Amino acid sequence: MKPIATVALMLNLGVAGVYAQQKPIKMTASGTLEVSTISLQPNTNTDEQNLAGNGTLGPFTFRELHADPASPPSPPPSTCSGPTHLYFPTVAGGGVFRFQDGSLLTVGVTAGSSICIDFMAGVAHLTTNYQITGGTGRFKGASGAITLTAILTPVLFNASGGVVLATDTGEIQGTVSGVAIGEDGQDERH
Repeated sequence: MKPIATVALMLNLGVAGVYAQQKPIKMTASGTLEVSTISLQPNTNTDEQNLAGNGTLGPFTFRELHADPASPPSPPPSTCSGPTHLYFPTVAGGGVFRFQDGSLLTVGVTAGSSICIDFMAGVAHLTTNYQITGGTGRFKGASGAITLTAILTPVLFNASGGVVLATDTGEIQGTVSGVAIGEDGQDERH
């Protein structure tokens, strides 16, 4: 094989390998969670998250809708039980990350997502698992799985005493594939 052909083949294989790699990501975010009038499924309540943050993939905003059952299931898991706790599994949802370069990363909510409300502490613990479903720009063809773990603190209540607006702060961790290293805005500077 000619040297120039060998170099071209090595470059092509190297670039393909960079795109195929799973990249661990870690991002922090803060913003709000509020009740939405949108109905994703019958007999559910829909919440909307609006977050902004930064991390491995660069600065971003995130908008997400998810539905929880209108009534808590019985019995709750042992991780969210007790007289001052309420547990709601997330039954549907999805969201869009928008990065500073205009690229979008789309996600769908997956099993194991839930919210545990601790009335005694006055906070809720939100865990949302997402499957990356694609995107645009540098995330076209992206895949992977990420998890948001957040703390929600009530800000505003409705006339019935239900929270309609809460602060939302947390971390997003997981892996993404299909994004070239060096195209992620921040690389590893987080």
